[in-house]
Amino acid sequence: MEYSSEDIKRFILENIEDFPLEVSKRVVEKFGISRQAVHIYLKNLEEEGLISSEGTTRNKQYFLRDIIKKKWHLPLQPRFHEDKIWRDLIEPLVSELKLKPNVVFICNYGFTEMLNNVLDHSEGSVCNIEFKANAKTVEMRVSDDGVGIFEKIKQAYHLEDHRHAILELAKGKVTVDPKNHSGEGIFFTTRMFDYFSILSGKLYYSRRDGDGDEWLIEDKEDSNLKGTFICMKIDRESSRVAKDIFDQFASEAHEHGFTRTHVPVKLAIYGHENLVSRSQAKRLLVRFDRFKEVLLDFEGVERIGQAFADEIFRVYKSSHPGINIISIRTNEEIDNMISRAKDGGLSTPPNE
Repeated sequence: MEYSSEDIKRFILENIEDFPLEVSKRVVEKFGISRQAVHIYLKNLEEEGLISSEGTTRNKQYFLRDIIKKKWHLPLQPRFHEDKIWRDLIEPLVSELKLKPNVVFICNYGFTEMLNNVLDHSEGSVCNIEFKANAKTVEMRVSDDGVGIFEKIKQAYHLEDHRHAILELAKGKVTVDPKNHSGEGIFFTTRMFDYFSILSGKLYYSRRDGDGDEWLIEDKEDSNLKGTFICMKIDRESSRVAKDIFDQFASEAHEHGFTRTHVPVKLAIYGHENLVSRSQAKRLLVRFDRFKEVLLDFEGVERIGQAFADEIFRVYKSSHPGINIISIRTNEEIDNMISRAKDGGLSTPPNE
């Protein structure tokens, strides 16, 4: 198979962040060209201002260079409107990059949704906005000096822990102002972008798109961040379409509307604990009644206890027959425990 020079350049740009020291080796393996030829490609990309390098020939590392980098520090005031900020500050930069319409729409949706949250909920005085782009990705950051998103949700829903707030965010339809907001903005934004993260207080929450979604909660004990810091990244050549994301969470019986949710069960795990108790299950089940269908994603969960499974798949299901709970990405041990719960605990339990 023959490859064009554009194919080789695109491969370099797509792999340079993950393999800054080995990008030359990977190009040689992928395209069967000499190291000298690869070095010419790398040199040309440096001259074009798309990448930079550090170190000697033997230990040289390559990095993507920002071709656009802008920051704004804006006071929050009544005349501050997210659509106007988009038109005045961000849209001209997006136009300069000549992004595809689907990527422009996703950037527009995510930016205005996150900025509106700052305006309506942060109780802060300033908003910081950052826009960056390199040859591969577009990145937008929005932060404020307010009360903090996890603290805000914790207070509004009378939760015991800020981690509970992250779990509620992941379910969707969570809002501290139900009269004026649907609570859908963050849910859909996390799923439109390749990477989405929130840092607030001492907690860091992120999702990375891939073969299987990667969800993460980390304690940042050294963080003294006041307010909320949000980061969104998307590939400039992404084929993702916002409508497909919206449609994905409309169940077959309800073609329009946000009636299906996807819940990463691993977000209910704190530290090294196991999911074994009814209390843990009840915490996971909160607000499931807002949906017609719930996808419980067990990616990253090794095992669950009998009481945990029974509370979800027998007790809750019995009292909420109209809600379809579907387990996905399970292992054999979890499947056995779920089957046992659905059978009313009559089947033989797995070894514990």
